Amino acid sequence: MTKDGGGTDLIPGLDDLPRKSPNKPEKSEKAGKAGKPGKVGKKGARRPAGELPVARIAVDMSLPHLDRPFDYLVPAEMDAKAVPGCRVRVRFAGQLVDGFVLERVAESDHEGKLLFLERVTSSERVLTPEVAALVREVADRYAGTFADVLRLAVPPRHARVEAEPVVAPEDAGVEPSEDAGGDDFGVWLDYPAGASFLSALADGRAPRAVWTALPGPDWTAAIARAVAVTLRSGRGALVVVADGRDVARMDAALKAELREGVHVALTAELGPAERYRRWLAILRGTARAVVGTRAAMFAPVADLGLAVLWDDGDDVHAEPHAPYPHARDVLALRAHRASAGALIGGFTRTTDATQLVESGWAHTLTADRGRVRTAMPRVRYVGEDAQLARDAAARTARLPNVAFEAARQALEEGPVLVQVPRRGYVPAIACARCRTPAQCVECQGPLSLPSSHAAPYCRWCGRIAGDWQCPECGFVHLRAVVVGAKRTAEELGRAFPGVPVRTSGRDAILERLGPERALVVSTPGAEPPAEGGYTAALLLDGWVLLGRPDLRAGEETLRRWMNAASLVRPQGPVVVAAEGSLPAVQALVRWDPVTYAERELAERNEVGFPPAARMASLTGTPAAIRELLADARLPDGAEVLGPVPVPSAPVAGADVRDKERALIRVPRATGHALARALKEAQGVRSARKSTETVRVQIDPLELI
Repeated sequence: MTKDGGGTDLIPGLDDLPRKSPNKPEKSEKAGKAGKPGKVGKKGARRPAGELPVARIAVDMSLPHLDRPFDYLVPAEMDAKAVPGCRVRVRFAGQLVDGFVLERVAESDHEGKLLFLERVTSSERVLTPEVAALVREVADRYAGTFADVLRLAVPPRHARVEAEPVVAPEDAGVEPSEDAGGDDFGVWLDYPAGASFLSALADGRAPRAVWTALPGPDWTAAIARAVAVTLRSGRGALVVVADGRDVARMDAALKAELREGVHVALTAELGPAERYRRWLAILRGTARAVVGTRAAMFAPVADLGLAVLWDDGDDVHAEPHAPYPHARDVLALRAHRASAGALIGGFTRTTDATQLVESGWAHTLTADRGRVRTAMPRVRYVGEDAQLARDAAARTARLPNVAFEAARQALEEGPVLVQVPRRGYVPAIACARCRTPAQCVECQGPLSLPSSHAAPYCRWCGRIAGDWQCPECGFVHLRAVVVGAKRTAEELGRAFPGVPVRTSGRDAILERLGPERALVVSTPGAEPPAEGGYTAALLLDGWVLLGRPDLRAGEETLRRWMNAASLVRPQGPVVVAAEGSLPAVQALVRWDPVTYAERELAERNEVGFPPAARMASLTGTPAAIRELLADARLPDGAEVLGPVPVPSAPVAGADVRDKERALIRVPRATGHALARALKEAQGVRSARKSTETVRVQIDPLELI
């Protein structure tokens, strides 16, 4: 607090941060009384504001050793505009930089001379105290800086949109429809605890649940009903989904549940102007609910009552920019700080969500086994090469007889989904004689085939390898190691003549599919929903997903399988090409992701892997990693693993020096101490002006 207690809009946690003048931040300054506003002797000189003349500014500077607010004087002419939360421009170390006003106080603790604010960019209070406190906590949890997280939380300003007339909340139709909520629990009646969950939201309480949704399209209606109930209690709601297609489905469900103008949808496809317009609607209170992708987790929803995360196992929920926060952790922190309800849902369950249940932070929300059996598809497993079809068409398509017959029968009633793990034509090839993987002679990258008539090319450097020859045996012919979606579609077209074959993948994703017969070949995550559901699904090449060198390979494989199988009609056939004795396959057959997640978490508890333990990944040059580890005051019990070389594909213009990675493992209870130690060590290296950077990630998705 300030000495006279005159601070306004104080951000929680600011008192614990050291403050320093922006003038020559690397050197000590002379003591004086200039930190206190006094008389100005020269005519025409700038005068500080009469009340609360000192502004504490969060400067847009990502250097770890400067991760703290700085004090500036507010000129008298900017007194009315320099409000807490607004954007400003300040002079920092001789340069003009952006910043945000955190608070206004009467005096500064700094003894040196203070600079004046250069300009108030906008008087819009874009940084609320609740979001600022959340940003600070996320930065501390992930060993990052306030400025880095703030770039994720507050979008860039769009002046024209900001100047548009503000619609009063009472004219925006902020109330949900009259039939929303109430005693009509809708699809939540399929869950024994569903009615009590909605009742708690309606009463203004903060229920927290990990939800395992029934297969089918009703998950959007369930979330929309929970949002409507929350809004009827007078609070706001926030829904985060994986991609723009899920946002569109969730947006349609909310429009059916709520009145026009009650909610907004945030996606990157909107463009900067429209996205900022909708973000301002949330900030100003004209919209009380928001649905969006990962960036929406920081949306400034007023009086948050419910935070929802759908499909938390999808890797797109992990932010790719520093400090790499995960939407699940951010929403959990936000719900905890705001005493709001939380709903983490999906067709499957992750070990991280299971950890929240076992810690007592959340409760399970699942349907009983009888209801699950009526809604789930019938799953069968077949060995990869156990038996090929007896007819020529099935042999051409390389489908086991069971899968071929299931597809042929299901095509008589409607569309059939075929999931292929790899995109492209033939993404991996090898010598046809000795099976040596084909590699580029220039960069040793993997070779692949883009089509049936094209020459092989390197997936790393793009070099055409038309003259490839096996370095082991000298053979010149190639064979496919992994078949991609395009090659599979080509083979299925020959196996099922007269049936339309459509593909859905990264290059072109189908939005929806009609009820007519068709074969849809899709990569994981790009499966389009079909009207009335698919009549069958074939999940091919299971060994590609299960054989990945990743701690979460089994968990991620089950998630991709169940997301695809949930698009099939109840009791429809699903054939998975994988060994039936594997735990992930058994969980799919029984449609029991909860038991699988609990077993997986128990095994990780035994060996000390996340989420049972907290881990940090350090990636950089060997010298930089050694320097960081030497500077870090790691907590007791910390275990350093590595460093080991990091294989990476060459990128034009990138640093070609060899990189290594070290892992630091600590008990879960000391995770905050680990983050604090690494942040302090990064600050020491930053103050030392070390030229080599080290990427620090707390609880990264990829550990192996």
